[in-house]
Amino acid sequence: MQNRDTLISMKGITKVYGKGQAEIVALKGIDIEIKRGEFLAIMGASGSGKSTFLNILGCLDEPSSGTYWFEGLEVTRLDHNQKAVLRRYKIGFVFQSYNLLPRTSALENVELPLIYRKLSSKERKKMALKALDVVGLSGWERHTPSELSGGQQQRVAIARAIVTSPELLLADEPTGNLDTEKSHEILSLIRTLNEERGLTIVMVTHEPDMAEYAKRRIRFVDGRISSDEVVI
Repeated sequence: MQNRDTLISMKGITKVYGKGQAEIVALKGIDIEIKRGEFLAIMGASGSGKSTFLNILGCLDEPSSGTYWFEGLEVTRLDHNQKAVLRRYKIGFVFQSYNLLPRTSALENVELPLIYRKLSSKERKKMALKALDVVGLSGWERHTPSELSGGQQQRVAIARAIVTSPELLLADEPTGNLDTEKSHEILSLIRTLNEERGLTIVMVTHEPDMAEYAKRRIRFVDGRISSDEVVI
């Protein structure tokens, strides 16, 4: 039985793409436990398996073999619709390219994940305004992405990811499109969400100075975990 402090547990996770000579083994037996409230940085060269690992964590992809538990629930036994519900209620996503709707205000972008919850427009607006305030964007609610800097757009994306109060935040190269100053601002915000809200965060990054914000750093090499370091 999974420990109550453990949010995620994976055993023997593999991922194979293609067949025959075109076969690519992206993950080669990943065993990992992630406790509630941890902040992990996942590092590794291109093709090391780190993004595949993140996609499986977020139920955006399925492992070829192995078992994945989330809050004691065996994810690998869930069907497509059940995984969609898990993503909707338990997982927030932040991507390198922000993925905001271009002609839609910051407020409306943040409200999007709430539409599927059948909340009233008043409730959605209240929750979205609160999330924007958390990321330091009060007063910018009516601005569209083209009226915002890259750092502000990523803050909107983070607000959208946390508006549902997820258990897990997955960040895929969240500072990849930002300059050094804005990158540190975004990572400081992400670390604050971890420390003050207890949000469990798994972040993929290729930048060592960004990984330093995390309390646990895992390196992938050729589809395997080559090192797993907890920083005190």
